[in-house]
Amino acid sequence: MQIFKDDAVSWLSTLADSSVELIVTDPPYESLEKHRKIGTTTRLKVSKSSSNQWFEIFPNERFESLLTQIHRVLKKNAHFYLFCDQETMFIIKPIAERIGFKFWKAIVWDKVSIGMGYHYRARHEFILFFEKGKRKLNDLGVPDILECKRVYRGYPTEKPVELIEVLISQSSSEHELVVDPFFGSGSTLVAAKNLNRSFMGCDISDAAHKHFKKRLCK
Repeated sequence: MQIFKDDAVSWLSTLADSSVELIVTDPPYESLEKHRKIGTTTRLKVSKSSSNQWFEIFPNERFESLLTQIHRVLKKNAHFYLFCDQETMFIIKPIAERIGFKFWKAIVWDKVSIGMGYHYRARHEFILFFEKGKRKLNDLGVPDILECKRVYRGYPTEKPVELIEVLISQSSSEHELVVDPFFGSGSTLVAAKNLNRSFMGCDISDAAHKHFKKRLCK
């Protein structure tokens, strides 16, 4: 296990070309800040009663540099998954395609129960599925809607380990290297460990590192 505290793009730039088999990540994208400010995403609010301190937003203007580094470090014939919302999806897709990724589809994570909001309250999130070169999924019978209950009382935007395990199982083999440059709650790293993959992670947030250390001690 290798864990680093750094800016995601800066950290990725230190990794060797074509050295990673799979990247699964969930950047703190810009539209999250909008939802937090207007109160439609209460779990992301900073308050005196909350132990979760808000993390820095990764601005849309930096996605080109991020995706360029991700494409560089991924081996040929590898997959890349990125969690995002409907606003960020339309920003990321054309940038990724211009850099050289093939966009397959937006996988839908069905959270089972609805969240906060005003207009058709959301119970889903998108996982953008990209490919560098050609790599076959390990199980062609898995649907593009993945049903998994959201994590309550966890780190802000925490993803269920069992959800990440589906992605890792589909796009890597045992002992291959899985990387998450925005590891947040550490769900990707835990999932990789559970599936006997090598893994590396980075996050610039002190709260993320503190949370993940506590998680490892449980």
